[in-house]
Amino acid sequence: MDDVTAEPGPLPDDWWQHRFDPNSPELAPRLYETLTPMRERCPVARSDRYDGFWVATSYADILDVAQDWQTFSSAQGLSIPASPIAVRNLPVEVDPPIQRVYKRIITPFFTPRAVAAYEQATRELVNRLIDDFIEAGSCEFMDSFARPFPSWAFFEMVISAPAEDIDRVTYMASKSSLPDDPEAGECWLGLSAWISDFVAERRRRPQRSDVVDAVIRATVDGRPITDEEIIGIVQLIILGGLETTASALGLWFHRFCRQPEIPALLRATPDLIPEAIEELLRIDSPFISISRTAVRDGKIGDQPVRSGDKVLVYWASANRDAAEFATPDEFCLGRERNRHLAFGAGPHRCAGSNLARLNLRIGLEESLRRLHDIRLQDGADIHFHSTSTRSPLTLPITFTPGPREGAAEVA
Repeated sequence: MDDVTAEPGPLPDDWWQHRFDPNSPELAPRLYETLTPMRERCPVARSDRYDGFWVATSYADILDVAQDWQTFSSAQGLSIPASPIAVRNLPVEVDPPIQRVYKRIITPFFTPRAVAAYEQATRELVNRLIDDFIEAGSCEFMDSFARPFPSWAFFEMVISAPAEDIDRVTYMASKSSLPDDPEAGECWLGLSAWISDFVAERRRRPQRSDVVDAVIRATVDGRPITDEEIIGIVQLIILGGLETTASALGLWFHRFCRQPEIPALLRATPDLIPEAIEELLRIDSPFISISRTAVRDGKIGDQPVRSGDKVLVYWASANRDAAEFATPDEFCLGRERNRHLAFGAGPHRCAGSNLARLNLRIGLEESLRRLHDIRLQDGADIHFHSTSTRSPLTLPITFTPGPREGAAEVA
């Protein structure tokens, strides 16, 4: 076992220089404290874990890797160690030019104009969820709001999934995103099986011209799309937005409990919420890392990399790089430039970023309007997922009790 204490502060130099483990429970509570000295003193570190891999932490290096898909491929897995995935996610686990073919199938359904159609229904959903706990003056925020909100929004509005399936498929999607969870492999298989059944039903009875129908009808390089490709694409659009949006809300409300001046400012000036979302995405990125595989010899910064080498890039570290962002560890509105990488970069930049921004904006507008004096419950001990998605495991909060607004409960 590593000689690592649970005290605050960065992990020992020897740990991040040679034994870096992205799934280590010791890393999760002090992620940024550890990434900072790495970025400043060894921006391309080498770990001997999982048969060896590089860790890139500077903004410039990470942007280079993300954009150089000819050298750093996505086709050999996106996590270290590899996830127990049943069907690979498309288009993120293939490279251009075929990646662009898959991406073009789904992008028309996630443009700003397309997702704007969900605004009113999303606002109603947010308020139905808040109605369920606002009178109590307390809740476990992740289970009561952060996780059910993006799940119901996506399954109801975007793909019209059966309401009775939503809780189960949400659970499987959440577990699937945690490679160190003992249920991850089983949930990957279960999620793929659910998608297969769902797609078969949609083939029999198309519901509307939505993204699922478009995927089913698609052609790829002049041929009909295969069943495996359909499952891979639908799997991605499910996984891409649920846990990351939930994680963002959890991270941000955790910050609000520690910095109550932020929600106070946003309540007083709600027009600042869109700008605040960009800064929150930067400083508290939910999607913190992804891996690539070198398919030819190259370099990351000054570090030579050989074909076959695995590389882990830390979006979250890039977003706190002082070479790109002044006062990077501070929440700061009014930045002259905020080119954060919370949605990735290069050809694999998140296709659902417009939907995520819509959900996050409405989620903040309504929850801050209705929830006041937000605090952590006495004795709350917050722990974080130690994987590529950063999220509080639980977030028990209190707030001033308020009235229901009469919305019907979610079924």
